[in-house]
Amino acid sequence: MSVKRPITTLLCDVGGVMLTNGWDRQARAEAAKRFGLDAAETDERHHLTFDAYEEGKLSLDEYLDRTVFYAPRSFDKATFRDFMLSRSAPLSDMLAYVRGLKARHGIRIVVVNNEGRELNEYRIRAFGLGCFVDAFVSSCFVGMRKPDAGIFRLALDVAQCDPADAVYIDDRALFVEVAATLGVRGVVHRDAASTARELEALGGFAAVCLGSDG
Repeated sequence: MSVKRPITTLLCDVGGVMLTNGWDRQARAEAAKRFGLDAAETDERHHLTFDAYEEGKLSLDEYLDRTVFYAPRSFDKATFRDFMLSRSAPLSDMLAYVRGLKARHGIRIVVVNNEGRELNEYRIRAFGLGCFVDAFVSSCFVGMRKPDAGIFRLALDVAQCDPADAVYIDDRALFVEVAATLGVRGVVHRDAASTARELEALGGFAAVCLGSDG
């Protein structure tokens, strides 16, 4: 019988796992309605621009210049930026669970996420992620995005971790699959309770009683 390797390092996404997504399709649709924007045009401009913003090649002001403020508006950037930030909220069960893993087991926790700098820094501060996360391998800091396998290699290097001793949690199956090509075990996140059970099955940590993220 094979012996399960202990989990020493948790690689974890943020949006859709510990927090709501920072600036997703639903948030952009809400913005279009709130500010009277052409939703289709704004979304097209977003898709043509957002990768560069997430890779740290554009500031938030530059992103907004290209997607919203390319035409005169009745509102200013600060008002729109405040709306963007307000879309973030904690997924409390999972946030508490990951905090608890750090407190109980002392494992390394490394965030691997795609996020623009200003949104990322706001979310780290606003939700206290820096209190329990050891390192942030965020696309805006390292200049590459998932599904580039290089971002996972970098996270493993930063953590000084053998891939077999790590596990990666993400709500998107493709990204879990990419991490798996490097030998990293993975969990496709649906809710805190099922993720806790899957980590237990991987030989990690005893499951705890949790409700849903909703």
